[in-house]
Amino acid sequence: MNAFNNIFFIALPYAALLMFLVGTIYRYKATKFKFSTLSSQFLETKKLYWGSVPFHWGILFVFFGHLIAFLFPSYILLWNQVPVRLAILEVSAFIGGVVALIGLAGLFYRRITNDRLRKVTNYMDLILEVLLLVQIFLGLWVAYGFRWGSSWFATVLSPYLTSIFTFNPQIDAVAMLPFVIQLHIILAFVIFMIIPFTRLVHVLVFPLSYLWRPYQKVIWYWDRKKVRNPNTSWDIHRPRNN
Repeated sequence: MNAFNNIFFIALPYAALLMFLVGTIYRYKATKFKFSTLSSQFLETKKLYWGSVPFHWGILFVFFGHLIAFLFPSYILLWNQVPVRLAILEVSAFIGGVVALIGLAGLFYRRITNDRLRKVTNYMDLILEVLLLVQIFLGLWVAYGFRWGSSWFATVLSPYLTSIFTFNPQIDAVAMLPFVIQLHIILAFVIFMIIPFTRLVHVLVFPLSYLWRPYQKVIWYWDRKKVRNPNTSWDIHRPRNN
């Protein structure tokens, strides 16, 4: 078991960090214009909406929940001292995971059943979505089977992750966790490792300026029956609306 723990809880995290850093820099330098989700909205919209919206809201809630527990473990433990607040946190996090799972399942079903989407789907797209589905399912399993995860995350996983970033790995507590929790941790590192080589890389260039920029007002004041009428005779002058 020592070899297992050393490989997956010491070597793998550093390999994931190195791959993420090098891969991100390389992809930005070599293919910066492909830092995108490669939107398929123009191929199919309805299923995309009902999959993308719940997935993004659910995964953002879960992600920032994990991030806050990692960065501010003492505040999480202070919050959890009141049973009602602890229950609210756990239930809301579980609901966020369920919403993310339902949305991602819809996106995966859309991708494998739509002929037009399959033509623009590569193996990495499928691998990423399968890994995310398994990861979210494992997270829900952990949340349901090992209650009050926010508390033991703050006391066990937060110190472990801190030790990784300070280059002083302390894996004793993580090595004692149930296997399903360990698998959830390992898969998180694997997903983190492959981010630069998948559509998920777009999270690194999220257009934050959109949050505070003014709304764009688009007004159409042309006569729709006359604009770009295919029966209009050719004119050497450029149309006014182009």
